[in-house]
Amino acid sequence: MRVRLRPSLLAAALVLLTCLPAGHEEPSSGVRPTAADVMSLVLAVAAVAVLLSRPAAERLPARVLVFAPVAAAAGVSLLACADVLAGVPGYARYVQVFVVIPLAVLVAVRDRTDTLIVGGALVAAAVTQGLVGCVQAVTGTGASYAGEQVRAVGTFGAPDVMGMASVVSFGAIVLLGTGLTLRGRRRAAALTAAALLCVPLALSLSRGTWLALAAAGLVVLFLHSRVLAARVVLAGTAAAIVLALGVGTGADPLGRRLDSVASSVSQPDQSLRDRYSLWRTAVDIWLEHPVTGAGPRGFARLRDTYAPIELSSGSDTEDPVHGFERRPLLSPHNMYLLTLSEQGLLGLAALAGCLGSLAWWAVRERSLVAAGLLTWQLVDFCYGDIGGAPTLVMSVALGLALSLVTRRETSLFSGARVDAGVGGGGR
Repeated sequence: MRVRLRPSLLAAALVLLTCLPAGHEEPSSGVRPTAADVMSLVLAVAAVAVLLSRPAAERLPARVLVFAPVAAAAGVSLLACADVLAGVPGYARYVQVFVVIPLAVLVAVRDRTDTLIVGGALVAAAVTQGLVGCVQAVTGTGASYAGEQVRAVGTFGAPDVMGMASVVSFGAIVLLGTGLTLRGRRRAAALTAAALLCVPLALSLSRGTWLALAAAGLVVLFLHSRVLAARVVLAGTAAAIVLALGVGTGADPLGRRLDSVASSVSQPDQSLRDRYSLWRTAVDIWLEHPVTGAGPRGFARLRDTYAPIELSSGSDTEDPVHGFERRPLLSPHNMYLLTLSEQGLLGLAALAGCLGSLAWWAVRERSLVAAGLLTWQLVDFCYGDIGGAPTLVMSVALGLALSLVTRRETSLFSGARVDAGVGGGGR
């Protein structure tokens, strides 16, 4: 029997390659391509080859046009910035993450088997990172938090402290959305696995991903059943009260982290104060460059010019692999403000229009997995931005969501209908 080589296997390999342990890297070492970056290039080349081998009517659905303004706005920002050459790497990374990889995954995912391959890779990566993270938290070999090395960070290490939480969230959403469409033992297994992934997510101590996953879970449940969503909200409210009275007493790292969520506005800790300062810096940069922004990587270049005096000089990270490092704060940890400062109103409108359109289509098509992934991303971008190996996993997740919301969509090149991916619907 001849085995058919599926391009979706390349997308799965890209996800799994991001799980390779990160080696020691100096904070100022600049751009260093990884094995996952190389695989993303291979995936893009394979996608082009597949497109050229198909009839025009089967190549791309018309909905991919929402990515055109994203690439165009980034290009305009690059040409308008003061140092075009310095902005080229940032432009290339932005287009790779938000355009090239999602479109390549769309081309690779043609049927239910491809969907299972890519979704399965996201789940496998989540389980791997979750297991490593739990071991780190239990044995005290994770990243440092309040003087204790108990923060679960998976194979990404302290330099990418939110990476494990992001990958685990993607896997949990895929399992939740898929589990709700199944029946019997398969449904119980998927939902149980999704619940178990919440353990390493809690141990990651990542407040932003907690909120993002809660929002994504509610959207998925609401699309599946409003009654079930209402019951979960009531149960979640009761659990929150118990946590506030019990665990959230500040007696342990998880309790202190929960307390900090409630006091994030009235009494923010140092990391939140730095984040608020970075947000103000991004707004000030945008006010000086309102239409096209300061150019790719302009925030890092202009940060010191606009930053308030109370901003820390860097963020302290420590784990057994990388040791103690002080890393400069080179982004505002908010994708919307980063895009606004570097690409102006044009870039922000393009990104918001693209992600918003995908989310709307996911809700309208009642695709549980796509709606969950996009909701998570929209919320998480309020607290984080792109950077590091997990960003490539995010790109694959966006591509998977794109394939789910463009099933049987009109072709870009003709009036024919194409099946650009099957999966996750709640119908």
